[in-house]
Formats: sequence, structure tokens, C-alpha cells
Amino acid sequence: MTTQTQKSSTSPKSALTRVSLVGGVAASAVLLLSVPAFAHVSVSPEGEAAKGGYATVNFKVPNERDNASTTKLEVTFPADHPLVSVMPQPVPGWKAKVTKTKLDKPLEMHGKKIDEAVSKVTWTADGKGVEPGYFQKFPLSLGQLPEDTDQLVFKALQTYDNKEVVRWIEPQQKGAEEPEFPAPALQLSAASDDHHGAAASDKDDAKSGGADSGDKKESASSDGDSSDTTARTLGIVGIVVGAAGVAFGVLAQRRRANG
Repeated sequence: MTTQTQKSSTSPKSALTRVSLVGGVAASAVLLLSVPAFAHVSVSPEGEAAKGGYATVNFKVPNERDNASTTKLEVTFPADHPLVSVMPQPVPGWKAKVTKTKLDKPLEMHGKKIDEAVSKVTWTADGKGVEPGYFQKFPLSLGQLPEDTDQLVFKALQTYDNKEVVRWIEPQQKGAEEPEFPAPALQLSAASDDHHGAAASDKDDAKSGGADSGDKKESASSDGDSSDTTARTLGIVGIVVGAAGVAFGVLAQRRRANG
């Protein structure tokens, strides 16, 4: 009786093809999960932004287009926490304009009543602007920062040279996913003893610098004493070695004479 061996319906080639397809799908899934979110206009402090103090912050503007350049940035300031002192740092190739508005309720700062605050800062490119593949930082000095909130939320409009305007104006809601066009938010740290922020750190550096100089003097003095002690020790050792050499020579001569 002849027994035939039943062949598998799945050939090695088809099995390899299935493995390849499964691997490709898995790799694609990993790739999709690992793709970072698109960059957006953001704001961050240089150092810290303490409540009640002053800070230097940077608005970072990336170019998300392959065929257009960013030529204008408008940043609107929060009306519920008005800022009186806003000074832009010059950025090569850009012109900055600070817009102020009257306050419904005047503020008192450093013993003076303030009836207007900055409502918007606009940067306009003189030349090519932010070209594809690049980003630009726009520094501002801000103050006096509010003490009754943990963050300041701004609204930014990014304009391209093809007339497209991207509106970064959506606030981040607690417990929710990041919106498609999030508004730049500046996180504020706890209030410091000195409300001038960076000035306080400069004073501390100056004080510590004086202490360091004193420490350096003491260190230099101790180093000098150590050097003197080492020199004396080496001198004494040299004298002893020299005397031993002389004594050895005398003994050698005597042995030769007696021999």
C-alpha cells in the first residue's frame, strides 16, 4: 500500500512573505507612534520667571513650511495680567513694535500709578525672515510679573510670505490633550525675596565672588607655606646626602692607604 505524504498548503516562500508583511506593519506602527508633534510657537524664560519679578523670555518661532518663509510674528499679551515693562532685544533682520493700551483700572507700581500696559509686540522681517528648515528666537524683557497666577498665556499669529497666517491661540486645558494650535504659555516660579530677579543673583554672585577671593588668598597663602616647607625639606635632605657622600669618600681613601 502506497502512502502519500500530504504537503503543507503554506510554502516557505509564502510564509516568508507573511512574516515580511507582519514585520512591515509593526515597523510602520512604531514609526507612527514615534513621530514627534509638529513644532509650534513657544515661550521660555532665560533662567527663571519668578512671580513679582522681572525676566527675560524668548519666543521661539519654527518654520513649518517647505515652500514659504515666516515674515511676521504678532504676540498678544494677556489682558487679565497686564505687563507694564516690556522691552524687545534687537534681532538682526527684524523690526519690533510695542503697542500699548489704556487700562480700565490703573495699577500702582513703585509708588507710581500706571494707566497703560503693553497689549502686543509685533516683529516684521526686513529681509527673508525665517526660511524653511530654520527657527528664530525673539527675546523680551518682561515685568513686573504677576503674583496671583502660575502662568501667563499669550496669543501668537505667525505670518508666512505666501500670506498664510497660523493662529497659535488655543489654551491648554487641564487634563486634556495638547490642542492643535496651542498658545504660548509662560510658567511662573515661586516669588523670590528680591523682585528684581536677575539683579538679585548678580548681587549674590558679587558677594560670593568676594568670599571666593578671600578663599583664594587663603589658599594661595597656604600653597606658599607648603612650597616653603617643601623647599626646606629638600634642602635638608640635600645637605645630608652631600655629607654622607663626603664621609664615604674619606673612608674609601683611608682603605686604599691602609691597603
